[in-house]
Amino acid sequence: MSQKEKIAVIGAGSWGTALAMVLADNDHEVRLWGHKEKQIKEINENHTNEAYLSAISLPKNIVGYTKLDQVLEGIETIILAVPTKAIREVLQSIAEVRKEPLTIVHVSKGIEPDTSKRISEMIEEVTPKTLLKDVVVLSGPSHAEEVSLRHPTTVAVSSKNMKAAEKVQDLFINQNFRVYTNPDIVGVEIGGALKNIIALAAGISDGLGYGDNAKAALVTRGLAEITRLGVKMGASPLTFSGLAGIGDLIVTCTSTHSRNWRAGNLLGKGKNLDEVLENMGMVVEGVRTTRAAYQLAEKYDVQMPITSVLYDILFNDIDAKDGVDRLMARTKTNEMEDIADIFMAQNQD
Repeated sequence: MSQKEKIAVIGAGSWGTALAMVLADNDHEVRLWGHKEKQIKEINENHTNEAYLSAISLPKNIVGYTKLDQVLEGIETIILAVPTKAIREVLQSIAEVRKEPLTIVHVSKGIEPDTSKRISEMIEEVTPKTLLKDVVVLSGPSHAEEVSLRHPTTVAVSSKNMKAAEKVQDLFINQNFRVYTNPDIVGVEIGGALKNIIALAAGISDGLGYGDNAKAALVTRGLAEITRLGVKMGASPLTFSGLAGIGDLIVTCTSTHSRNWRAGNLLGKGKNLDEVLENMGMVVEGVRTTRAAYQLAEKYDVQMPITSVLYDILFNDIDAKDGVDRLMARTKTNEMEDIADIFMAQNQD
C-alpha cells in the first residue's frame, strides 16, 4: 500500500464517485469536484450521490468541491473522470488555477472525433509542459455500480513512465479492487475506447431479438477489428487479450449497467439516435467514438465492418436490421487471415 495522499477526483459522475470510494477505502484524503452546487452539497451533507449511485453511502473522507482552485490545493495527483468532450475545457480551467506539476490519471474511454487523438494525447496537447508531470490511464472491465458495492474488480494502468503507473497501482489496489500494470498505453486506450462501439452493436443485436449466437459473433469479430486498428496504431496485439481488451469488451457488451449497451438496445428497438440520447440522460461515449474510429479506419486503411455499419446506423439513418443484414452478406473469408494480417502489420512496424 502507498503512503496516504490528498487526491483530487475531477468529475462527480458515477465512475468518478466510485473511484473516489476506492481511494477513500485506502484511507486517502479524497476531494471530489463537480460543477453542480446541489450535488456537491448532497455529497458533503448526506454522503450520497443519488443521481449517479443510488442507495450508496459514501465514505466520510470524501469531500465535495465546486471550485477548482480549492480542490487542487496541495494536490500532486488528479483523477480525470469527465466525458471525452469535456476534457479540453476542464484541463484549460485547471491550467488557469494551477502552476505546479501534476500527475493526471485519466479514466475516461474515448477518442476525439476529427483529431483522432487518444485521451492521453489530448492531455499532452492541452496541458502546459510545466504543469504536466505524468499521464496515466486506468481502464478495464469495471462498472461503477459494482465498484461502489465493493464487488471484486480488476483493471489495468499504463503510462509512458511505468514508475508513475506503479504509483497509481499502489494508490488504488485493495482487496476489492485489483490493479495490474501494462506498458502498452496505446493498446490500453484503444481497447477501452473501441469496446464501446461493439457494445452499441451488441445492444442493437439484443434489441432486435437476435440472441446469444449473434452477440457472441459480434464480440468476437469486434475484437478482431479493434485489434487490427490498434496494431496499426502501434499497440501490442497481446493487450487486446487482456483486461483492457477482451475483459472490457465482455463486461460492456453483456451487462445492463453498460450505458452503451442500453443505448444500442433502444436503437435496436426502433428509437432514433436523438431519442436514445435524450432517454439516456448521460454521455454515451460510443457514439462519438464510432465517428472517430470510422475516420481512423480510413486513415490507416483498416477494415472495420462493424464500425462501418454502426456509423451508417448512427449518422446516415440506415435501419438497424438492414445494417445487420449487410454484415451477414459480406464476402466470404478465412477467420485466420485476420490473425495473419495482425501479426504481419506488427512485424512491418
